[in-house]
Amino acid sequence: MVDSLKAAMAISGSGLEAQTQKMRIVSENLANAFTTGTTAGSDPYQRKTITFSSEMDKAFGVNLVKVRQIGHDGAAFVTEYDPTHIAADDKGMVKKPNVDPLLEMADMRETAHAYEANMQAMKQARDLINMAIDMMRG
Repeated sequence: MVDSLKAAMAISGSGLEAQTQKMRIVSENLANAFTTGTTAGSDPYQRKTITFSSEMDKAFGVNLVKVRQIGHDGAAFVTEYDPTHIAADDKGMVKKPNVDPLLEMADMRETAHAYEANMQAMKQARDLINMAIDMMRG
């Protein structure tokens, strides 16, 4: 029984790590939502994405979640006319990041909920292990 609970804790731990990485990416996107290029015609900050995969953990015989890839969103940059901006091209157009702060806020909320759920599962497994130990002590 304790081995199954340790496996549950390993699964939840991998979920916590994955959601921590996702929160880092979301935070980076939000922080750079208005970061433009620094030279004429240069590209602005490009939104980062994160994908997960399921990997077998041979020690516990369970599937853990792992970060598969941190990539970039291929969506086009929005352009805005501002000939006085340092990043304006020869036509006065400035490329703006492809980051939508509302989408990032929704991702942040989803990530926080997933983190909390994994934390609760880990706490519950820990409590069950402690109950089993207390029962064995008599």
